[in-house]
Amino acid sequence: MFNSEKVIISSFWLIVSYYSAISQNLNYFEHIRPIIYENCVPCHQPGQAGPFSLLTYNDITIRSKMIQYVVSHRYMPPWKADPDYRHYLNERVLTDTEINLITEWISTGMSEGNKTKESLPVKRLYYKTVPDLTLTMAESYDIPNSNSDDFRFFHLPMNISELRYLRAIEFMPGNRRYVHHSRMMVDSTQNMSGIDGMSEFDPKIYEFQKTPLADEFLYGWVPGSFPLFFPDGVGKRLEPNADLILNIHYSPTGRNQKDQSTVNFYFTNKPVKREVKTLILRENDIINQPFYLPANQISNFTMKSKALEKDISMISVMPHMHFLGKYFESYAVTASKDTIPLIRINDWDFNWQTMYQFNHYLKIPEGSVIYAKARYDNTINNPMNQFIPPKNIGYGWRTVSEMMNLICYYVDYKKRDERHYFSTDTD
Repeated sequence: MFNSEKVIISSFWLIVSYYSAISQNLNYFEHIRPIIYENCVPCHQPGQAGPFSLLTYNDITIRSKMIQYVVSHRYMPPWKADPDYRHYLNERVLTDTEINLITEWISTGMSEGNKTKESLPVKRLYYKTVPDLTLTMAESYDIPNSNSDDFRFFHLPMNISELRYLRAIEFMPGNRRYVHHSRMMVDSTQNMSGIDGMSEFDPKIYEFQKTPLADEFLYGWVPGSFPLFFPDGVGKRLEPNADLILNIHYSPTGRNQKDQSTVNFYFTNKPVKREVKTLILRENDIINQPFYLPANQISNFTMKSKALEKDISMISVMPHMHFLGKYFESYAVTASKDTIPLIRINDWDFNWQTMYQFNHYLKIPEGSVIYAKARYDNTINNPMNQFIPPKNIGYGWRTVSEMMNLICYYVDYKKRDERHYFSTDTD
């Protein structure tokens, strides 16, 4: 027998012996809680998107059969990006081993084990750090009792007297059921306070939209989003004496509802050498126009950026579509025709969208072009189609219309950036 074969066989039996030992002493604190805290607790804790908490042993055991079913069928955790295409820092995907441990633990009586210091989970993003600045809508907003989408602007003074840089932004919807999405912008003119509470359909809004913004896309929140913490040495710029403009889309309610959403800012106290910038591909960047989805058809579209004028280091990507979206893929093609995969979502789910942060700075060289491809299903075979029979659908922010966006955070490239791996520790 060759030495390499002996090594493989020895390694196999070591793995088998290791998991056999775990099975004999499988318990919550030592084996299950680290998996739950890493992959489930980000949503399933008070104040987050999950409908119930999974912070304690009792939280798990009273829902054990449901948990066993959803993890074994890979329904939970709801991570949509294809892990065979690219991995991410905020990835939540259970391995086959982790699924087997959870299902076996539930099947064999759910031993609790001993709570020891060593069994405590590593500090991760889902732990609440104290925000440096909290901005809340001045008054609770009465969402109209109607069957129509509602688009509102809100003006939140920041009262910051000096230049600051953000290491993270967190949006906390006051009404999670009816806040469809939110976009945050920065105004440095101090002339937009009159926009507060104004409808996007108000004719006066066009006067405000003539004002150049200091940042037209500071941050965006959609269902499934979590705060993204930027690496040390970089940050999103906040001008002194600037104000936050909050653009919120409310879904139809059909009954009286209120919202008073909050934005949390986390400032960096470390020197900032590079500013985080935003690159956005929109419907205008589609090369096979028009962006129009005929009824009873499957439609495919491709967006294309201009060639990059310099090297950049990408931090994150965030695709966005509505209910008819089925597939999304984005990649960069370099001047030498190499392909850099950014993201692929094979089974789009409007209810689970997030900012996907790379494990390290992703270098996109000068001369590269960024592409995004999407497929939409406007047929009766799409269970998410809101119209039966299907109707012709065009562009629009409303959920009965469609969108195609790719939002990227990046910084100017610095030598050896690609060797800089990010950390999930928020301290």
